[in-house]
Amino acid sequence: MAPAGKPSGKRGARRTGTTELASPAVAASSVKTTKSGGKAAAKAGKAGTENIFMRLRRFLREVIAELRKVIWPNRKQMITYTSVVLVFVAFMVTFVSVLDLGFAQGVTWLFG
Repeated sequence: MAPAGKPSGKRGARRTGTTELASPAVAASSVKTTKSGGKAAAKAGKAGTENIFMRLRRFLREVIAELRKVIWPNRKQMITYTSVVLVFVAFMVTFVSVLDLGFAQGVTWLFG
């Protein structure tokens, strides 16, 4: 059995090396219930009945809230990341070009 507070699904069983799954009673007891008696279901149904402008406004507010959580890189990090990407792209372009020329030479030699 999984310790209290831990998920009791297949992945948890694989990590611990056991093959038995949690009993249905344990799985059912870990489901959170709301005291409101269905407000969550009513709220979920309400989201579909909002007009397009309200949904767009809510979407934009959620996007802004998520963007505030992002840890933005400073100038030095951006220069480092950009240079790493450019060096990698230059290496891959060179590698693919060499392979292309090699295959072209091989095909010309073979079928001449």
